[in-house]
Amino acid sequence: MALNSFLTSWSGKLLSLLRIISAGLMMQHGGQKVLGFPAPSKMEFVLFSQIGVAGVLELVGGFLLLIGLFTRPVAFLLSGLMAVAYFIGHASGGFWPMLNGGELAVLYCFVYLYLAAAGGGDWSADRLLSKKRG
Repeated sequence: MALNSFLTSWSGKLLSLLRIISAGLMMQHGGQKVLGFPAPSKMEFVLFSQIGVAGVLELVGGFLLLIGLFTRPVAFLLSGLMAVAYFIGHASGGFWPMLNGGELAVLYCFVYLYLAAAGGGDWSADRLLSKKRG
């Protein structure tokens, strides 16, 4: 019982950690595409291309998720982006994500879908703004 109540008391904080860590990782993907950082991009950045739009969404959406601002709509948008990324970039390589290289896209898709439903957690700008309004 003590472990259960401890974990329950931390659920909002752990939700925030899931949001922060996954957003920081997503920003690295966008940063690579848009800025060539933290690793150089494999192709030239063109804003109005599939890769360009994806990179901007990953970078800007990742930042908004990192701070927990507009968490639900941004997470829903990024979940859809990752579903599209999976079907365009990976599914043609076979059914199993382990074999077609799509594990990260699938995982991001469902983590962000969960965040769209659950919100940003205890440590989010959304939570701060709702306290100021209330």
